This record gives sequence, structure tokens and C-alpha cells, in this order.
Amino acid sequence: MRRRELLLGLGGALWFPLGARAQPEAALVGFLGTESAAEYAANINGLRAGLRERGYVEGKNLKMEYRWAEGHNERLAALAAELVRLKPRVIVTHGTPGTLAVKNATSTIPIVMASSGDALGSGLISSLSQPSGNITGMTLMLPELSVKRLQLLKEISPRIRRIGSLFNPVNPAYKTDIAATDEVAKSLRLEILRFAAGTPQDFEAAFAAMAKARIDAVLVHQDGMLNAHPKVIADLARKHRMLSGGFEDFGEAGGLIGYGVNFPQMYRRTAAFLDKLLKGAKVRDLPVEQPLEFNLVVNLKTASALGLKVPAALLQRAERVIQ
Repeated sequence: MRRRELLLGLGGALWFPLGARAQPEAALVGFLGTESAAEYAANINGLRAGLRERGYVEGKNLKMEYRWAEGHNERLAALAAELVRLKPRVIVTHGTPGTLAVKNATSTIPIVMASSGDALGSGLISSLSQPSGNITGMTLMLPELSVKRLQLLKEISPRIRRIGSLFNPVNPAYKTDIAATDEVAKSLRLEILRFAAGTPQDFEAAFAAMAKARIDAVLVHQDGMLNAHPKVIADLARKHRMLSGGFEDFGEAGGLIGYGVNFPQMYRRTAAFLDKLLKGAKVRDLPVEQPLEFNLVVNLKTASALGLKVPAALLQRAERVIQ
């Protein structure tokens, strides 16, 4: 009886602490997006996939607080301040304006860029290899991407002369981007005229001005707002019979050429930064990364509508050809 009582006592002693043990508190992570949840759905799915691969599940051991500017960059400062007040362990951002807003709101909470146009050129960071502040993550080589798109437009139609540069003036990343394309345009004997669009409501007026200026082709610069409306921009370019080049999804949506990175994959890679920071790593020990894979999309349907014959060499280099 004594042995049985002893075993029962030990069982009770073991059982009660286990039953009463509190579940570990879920790590709180903030997310600031410049557009809407619907427009970011594929990217967020990429982030969640990367987090699952590392053992994080929303609602269990991870809590995400999302804030969306819905295309209104003037809201970013208030949304960033709101996230900072929640005291998350890390804040994830998309785009230069969103990252800048969070940087201005906190110098202590780690910031992970899921994507930034040119973090170095826009002054968000001072070094790719050794981040000195509270920002790390993923950044594009935006000027190089825009230059490549310009070269592709010239390759597909050597006779073009006047390019319409469509950019968002509220995104500071456009400055280095435009400077790079202006420089290369000289060597290609192209004239670039700039057309600003700060909201989707500006698209019609911008293209009307391009038509009046006799623009041959439209170069769509990388920006969260512009990225969110590829079909509208592509349709307007076709309506005015202009060649068009932009980010990867732009070609899928009806633009003549799409060239760029896979954003869902960048978001998936962002999960690695989150994992390390949540486990105690310091920002200074996590170098900023750049994507290494770029995809070319050629839309033959649009080319046919414009009366263009795409060079065979260009088609052979394309990852996807839209028939």
C-alpha cells in the first residue's frame, strides 16, 4: 500500500504541473502594407509558407497584426505608430514608403523589409552587409531592373524613340530609378519624358498626356501602387497603341514585357529573417539580401495587337510566353 500510495502521489505531483502549465505566449509580429490585403494575398501566402517551414503558425505560436494603407501613403505614418504602440517583436514592411514610415516611428523594434525598391540608394540602410540601424530584410536592385526593361523594349522594337516614364512621385525610390534610366537612355538614343501617377485616378490623365506627347513606349517603374494595378495600366497602353514594359506580373496582365522578381518567393525568404530575430539574433548580424533570380515574360497576344513581331532570340530567353 505504501508503494502504491507513493506512486499515486508521484503521479499526482507530475500531472498537476503539466495540466496547469501555461502555453508559451505567441510571438507578436506587425505587418505594414501600402496597398490592400487582397492585392497582397499571394505575397502574404508566400510569407506564411516560409513561416510554416520554420514551425510558425498564425493563431498558435505566432500572432500577426496587419495594417493596410489601401493605396493611401499619407496613412502610413499613423499606421506605423499604431503598430509600434502594440510593441511587437518585429515589424515587416513592403516598399520604401512603408519601411520609411516604420523607421521614423521606432529606432528599437527590428524592421524586416519583405521588399524595398532600393534600400541603399534611398537611404533606408547604409550598408547591405552590415546593417547599422534596426532595418534588414530584402531589397530589389530597382535601377538595374528598370534599365533592363528599357533595354528589352528597345530590343523588341529598335525603331522606338520616345519613352514615357510612369512613376509614383510619393515613393522616394523613384529618384535613383529615374536617374539610372535617364543615363542609359542616352546610349540607346532614346528620349524619356516623365509622367507622374500618385493614385489610380491619375492613370487616365497620364496616358492622355503621353498620347499628346506622341510616346512610343511606356516604362512602368516599380512601386507598390503601380504594382497593384497592372491590368489597368496595360489596358491603357494597348488602348493608346504604346509598347509597355514593367514588373513581372505586368506581362501576365497584358503588358508587352514583364521583367522582375517573384515577390511571393521574396516574402517566403523574409520568414528566415523573422525566425532568426524571434530566436534572439540582432539586426546587425543579418545582412540585407537581394534576389538572384529574375523572370522575363513576353506577351505575344499584346505584341500581335500592336502589330509587332518579337525577335526569336528574345522569346528563347523568356521564362513565360503569353499566347
